[in-house]
Amino acid sequence: MENLGYYNGRYDLLENMTVPMNDRACYFGDGIFEVAYCRNYKIYALDEHMDRLYESADILGLNIPHTKSELSDIIRSLVTKLDSHEQLVYWQISRGTQLRNHAPERGLKANVWITLRPMRLKDIYTPMSLISLEDTRFFHCNMKTLNLIPTVIASQKAEQAGADEAVFHRNGRVTECAHSNLSISQSDGSLRTAPADNLILAGVARAHLIRMCRRFGVAVHEEPYTLDELMAADEVIVTSSGTLCRPVATVDGIKVGGKAPVLLKKLQDALMQDFMDKTEK
Repeated sequence: MENLGYYNGRYDLLENMTVPMNDRACYFGDGIFEVAYCRNYKIYALDEHMDRLYESADILGLNIPHTKSELSDIIRSLVTKLDSHEQLVYWQISRGTQLRNHAPERGLKANVWITLRPMRLKDIYTPMSLISLEDTRFFHCNMKTLNLIPTVIASQKAEQAGADEAVFHRNGRVTECAHSNLSISQSDGSLRTAPADNLILAGVARAHLIRMCRRFGVAVHEEPYTLDELMAADEVIVTSSGTLCRPVATVDGIKVGGKAPVLLKKLQDALMQDFMDKTEK
């Protein structure tokens, strides 16, 4: 198959799939999602993505009709049906199907959506450009919910400005990017990244970067930092499932980073090797 769409046990080419209008995702964005990359039909960091999915489900009170292991097995079996072994793997859980009403019915069974399409991991060695935006999103950023209108708007603004991403800040405090986490390398050689509180979605790739830093003896400080501190950092690093560890070259058209290329390359190579090793045949 060229691509695949899955909904509660049914699957077909994406262009042939339909979902019920009364799925609560359609009216309220009432659900959660995860994204991972696949190579050689192996999904990178699937267990970590599943852990976060079920944590979000617990917070929202979603009744997923599969155990973590069962859902993982479903996704693993589906990726083998595509012609391409390199895929973007997306799955979401909506609260369920009912006539439109803000309050969900008790015991509603969640719906499982999965989409697969060919896509290679992005080039992590090409620096990015960002724009900065006041973070006006809701205060539950730690849940990977389907309510993504603020992210869509920010991404549109970044594209219009010729940038790759938008970095959010609240009263000067940097939180994260529209669909990535953001960390900085400081002049003392340490890594600084926003704490995993309710103002950011703590990414799987962010956790991998932290783990790799500690492996190399790089001190990691999970504490707030300002936009001014970001602009003065030795390196500004974007992490996500699709970028792993990608440097930033400009923010609002102003050059940033580029002062610790050896450390950056060491981290990039190690994270890329981890991806390659864990998706090898």
